[in-house]
Amino acid sequence: MDPVLLITVLSVVLGALIALFFFNSYFGKRRSEVQSIAKAELQPDHKKPSKPSQPISKKSHAKPHTHAADKDQNKRHHPLDVNTLKGHGDSVTGLCFSSDGRNLATACADGVVRVFKLDDALSKSFKFLRINLPPGGPPTAVTFTDDASSIVVATHNLSGSSLYMYGEEKTTSVNENKQQAKLPLPEIKWEHHKIHDKRAILTLYGATASYGSGDGCTIIASCSEGTDIIIWHGKTGNILGHVDSNQLKNHMAAISPNGRFLAAAAFTADVKVSIAAVAINAYDHIHLMGYFLIIYESPYEVWEIVYSKDGSVKEVSKAMQLKGHKSAVTWLCFAPNSEQIITASKDDSIRIWNINVRYHLDEDPKTLKVFPIPLRDSSGATMHYDRLSLSPDGRILAATHRSTLQWLSVETGKVLDMADKAHEGDITSVAWAPKTIPMGNGQGLILATSSGDKKVKLWTAPSLD
Repeated sequence: MDPVLLITVLSVVLGALIALFFFNSYFGKRRSEVQSIAKAELQPDHKKPSKPSQPISKKSHAKPHTHAADKDQNKRHHPLDVNTLKGHGDSVTGLCFSSDGRNLATACADGVVRVFKLDDALSKSFKFLRINLPPGGPPTAVTFTDDASSIVVATHNLSGSSLYMYGEEKTTSVNENKQQAKLPLPEIKWEHHKIHDKRAILTLYGATASYGSGDGCTIIASCSEGTDIIIWHGKTGNILGHVDSNQLKNHMAAISPNGRFLAAAAFTADVKVSIAAVAINAYDHIHLMGYFLIIYESPYEVWEIVYSKDGSVKEVSKAMQLKGHKSAVTWLCFAPNSEQIITASKDDSIRIWNINVRYHLDEDPKTLKVFPIPLRDSSGATMHYDRLSLSPDGRILAATHRSTLQWLSVETGKVLDMADKAHEGDITSVAWAPKTIPMGNGQGLILATSSGDKKVKLWTAPSLD
């Protein structure tokens, strides 16, 4: 016989014997396991009857789910978190309280503006008015005008930004006291399109023109993502003035509560490179002598809105500069008395400025306080604030970074409380109600935050003790 063929046959036979031994051993083991399991099931258990095994089984299946749900709920819950306004179909891009604090308007990327009635911040449900915006672009910002019955909304699409004012006609004097409690009707009173050179509107900020000879109407500042800011008359929609921040890119703009000052936070360069000098030798050859790196302060303009005797806006003129920050200001807010400004900067500091100065006599704003930003990441690096909002009593500063919310003492700069995960997405807007709101049997200061997680949350103020 051929030796190769003999080796092949012996290999096949040997492999078959090994496989047979393996499978016989495996199935024998499985048979013994089945028999042992069967014996265990047939053997009566005097300690634990078989009947209660179903509830135990159900508990064991439900326990992991319950534990995870409770853990998730505890993670989201914060002692200052008093309520959540749900029902938004997409990211909430902006919010604003009415002057009495009883109405909260929200702008949502689902193309709807909702105006919630806040009769009680602890209520299990809230009535709201739904305003469906014209098709074409989602809302980016919202603000109330003269009262709770009129509202201005900014939208943006590929053709540019638009402003719409929704409201109802003024009623007779008999019903004037009831007018404030009414919600706006979804009726457009005025509109403007393709404003700000087709750039998106980042913020809308309204204030009552109560300073000097102001007519008491609401003026609104729309801040674009470029460098331009437009001031509007809330009731008529007329343009009252234009301002250029003269920086690289705007972040936001705000009007002081009395309607006197306008200020903007913007992105700006931290380092300038300039040619120092050139030299010309005897052969008229030009030689570059060198460059200097100039580290400079980032001054920010504050403009005054000047009113005529008839109450109309006469002009918007430069008033003063805020000098002191070494880097860009990310956000700012006015104090309720319109005499101070609080700024947060990328130089890791918060500054409180006194702007109640005689700037006509070249008196500069004074820095009252400087605090280090107390928010740090795991490596100890400062995390800069995205947004600020000052409580109506001027004592608590709410500051956000992405999904983190902090409450700071304006007096000391210390952290009063913190919600590390205030929302499941980045916070898009933050605002205090201008007045206390009913909370069960009492009243309280309420802060509202919106986010990309489709939610608006209501928070009560922390203790100052």
